[in-house]
Amino acid sequence: MAYQRPNPDDRSDNVEKLQDMVQNTIENIEKAHETMQFSSPEEREQIAAKNKRREEAIDAMRAEIKDEAASRENSYQ
Repeated sequence: MAYQRPNPDDRSDNVEKLQDMVQNTIENIEKAHETMQFSSPEEREQIAAKNKRREEAIDAMRAEIKDEAASRENSYQ
């Protein structure tokens, strides 16, 4: 069996990927809000909880975007 070297760490487009992920998550929140008007009270509660987790994930992704942008400027332009 031949040894395979791992792929090099290519972080050059991480900021863009994270920005796409934030945008997709925002769109999912908006779609969930639209769905809530046709949902039962129990489903609304579940959707609201999921959207809260999504908003927390967005905060984390935005923090990572800042870190990646700073890393890009400082080391791997």
